[in-house]
Amino acid sequence: MALLEASGRGSRPSNRLADRVVRLVEAATTPLLPADYLDLFAPLRSGAPLRGRIEQVIPETRDAATIVIRPGADWAGHVPGQYIRLGIDVDGVRQWRAYSLTHGPRADGFISITVKAVPGGVVSNHLVHEAQRGTLVHLEQATGDFVLPDDLAGRKLLFLTAGSGVTPVIGMLRNLFPVTDTGVLKLERSDDLDITVVHVAPSEPDSIFIQNLRELGEADAINLIARYDDEHGVLAVDDLASLVPDLAERTTYACGPAGLLDALGAHHTERGLELFTEQFRPVTIAAGEGGTVVLEKSGVELDLDGATTILDAAEQAGVLMPSGCRMGICMGCVLPLREGAVRDLRNGEITTATPGETNTGGVSIQTCISAAAGPCHIDH
Repeated sequence: MALLEASGRGSRPSNRLADRVVRLVEAATTPLLPADYLDLFAPLRSGAPLRGRIEQVIPETRDAATIVIRPGADWAGHVPGQYIRLGIDVDGVRQWRAYSLTHGPRADGFISITVKAVPGGVVSNHLVHEAQRGTLVHLEQATGDFVLPDDLAGRKLLFLTAGSGVTPVIGMLRNLFPVTDTGVLKLERSDDLDITVVHVAPSEPDSIFIQNLRELGEADAINLIARYDDEHGVLAVDDLASLVPDLAERTTYACGPAGLLDALGAHHTERGLELFTEQFRPVTIAAGEGGTVVLEKSGVELDLDGATTILDAAEQAGVLMPSGCRMGICMGCVLPLREGAVRDLRNGEITTATPGETNTGGVSIQTCISAAAGPCHIDH
């Protein structure tokens, strides 16, 4: 009863007047809301959905570029090594992807990601080749646990990066050793660090951030070991001991293709070495049996093999599906499986839904990493 009096009959006259004003404004602006008009003039304001504005597009290699973004007022900051989910409208469809942040906190408040265009990549090619200054993008707060510990004193670290896997690591290095007009700074927190960086790329021209890494190497901030497939051959993890003689004394942070990380995990586990990894792309297994997928609300049937994701197949058939990172991380593509079976392409795990036995609303699956494992029905 006391709560009812406080929130209802006991409301102050000024609050009731404010409510009426809001309702009048909303009635006057219908079908849009006042916030919709504010979005036109102040899309980065506090209280608005988190967005960012592209300030710069900086080419890094022939197929990679750094995108510098002014985040909205509600940006909560990040720790070097974390990533963000970024949404951008491409051909009228909002696409979401995850990208590592390539700086620590910056004095100008901007954030940056570095994107490598991949064949057939809708968002990566758009960002690298078509993104323009002033473009608004949608953001989520930074996340991820691929970060350095707070206490780094006297640490011996190995950063092993391959291709665009260098992006979270360059964010850590730039935070530890800022490069200014006067050269590389060695801050107190990084003064007694011992860091070796093994960076792998297909070729030297394709090596993202190689100039930054060289600057750090020339300043004795890191020991840089650059490996190029076309010059040195593909790196085998068994070669690490010869490249890094004190490997056993170092904590390894690695980011790169799944195959490399899997081999590195087995290598370090066998030797009892400390390893932290970051991997965005799913590991796929051998294709299993496919089946007919029925998208119930769309009225579409798809005959799928066991290796194509349901999301990809639906989009190829012209069906707009909810999507996100396309890597099984963000849960942006989850839909109810009403009946049937699907296979998780990362680990082969089978998820089934049986009418009358499982949840009447269906079983949630991630369509971006799931393939048909027999006939199934999806609530979409």
